[in-house]
Amino acid sequence: MIFLLTPSYIFTQDFEPFHAYFLSKPHVRRTFQTDDFLWQPNEPFGRIHFILSGIAQNYVEHENGHRKIVSFHATGTVFPGYHEIDYKIESSLITVALSNMEVLEFTKAEFRTMFYENTELQAQVIDWFSKYVNLLLYETAHQEYNSSFLKLCNLLYLLLVSEAGKQTCVGCITQDAIADILGTSRVNLTRGLARLRSENIIHTERRKITVINPTALMEYCSLETL
Repeated sequence: MIFLLTPSYIFTQDFEPFHAYFLSKPHVRRTFQTDDFLWQPNEPFGRIHFILSGIAQNYVEHENGHRKIVSFHATGTVFPGYHEIDYKIESSLITVALSNMEVLEFTKAEFRTMFYENTELQAQVIDWFSKYVNLLLYETAHQEYNSSFLKLCNLLYLLLVSEAGKQTCVGCITQDAIADILGTSRVNLTRGLARLRSENIIHTERRKITVINPTALMEYCSLETL
């Protein structure tokens, strides 16, 4: 049987094997409070973080005011990934702490030194970018063409039921965040949540969603998600 990696909106533990290695290298230990920016909007990626605790949300803010949540980054991962070129789109990408966070912060130069001296780190950086590209392809080539209800079921599974979701504290991912990931209206989201609630698949309270029947939810998900 061939194991195929499913998409993940939550990146966690990807770089945990390098925890001690990162600690041994030049870095700054930083903390962020809930709602703090990990770097200022309109600022190119100049610092790279290894997340020790907490979770961050990465989103795109369009000039028309629309917000699209792209991904979440939690304990044991590196964000943003290491690359040398500054891309214009980076000025529209915003990363904010969803909870109190502690990180090891590296400059690009510091991470470059580690990248070129550690071949295992090189391989992991490539694998991490591959996972990120996989998520973007999933969003563009698959989710884009699903109904609002199917999009919602797929997303709830990936956020709350999949291995990455189960390993991460996602209580701060609200219904508003769900709508911003899906790019759907609050009306369609409310309708989909009501259907899942009526079938006793989910429970909602104060904007928080809990999956209480994962098996039933999976029956609604598309094959590309499972």
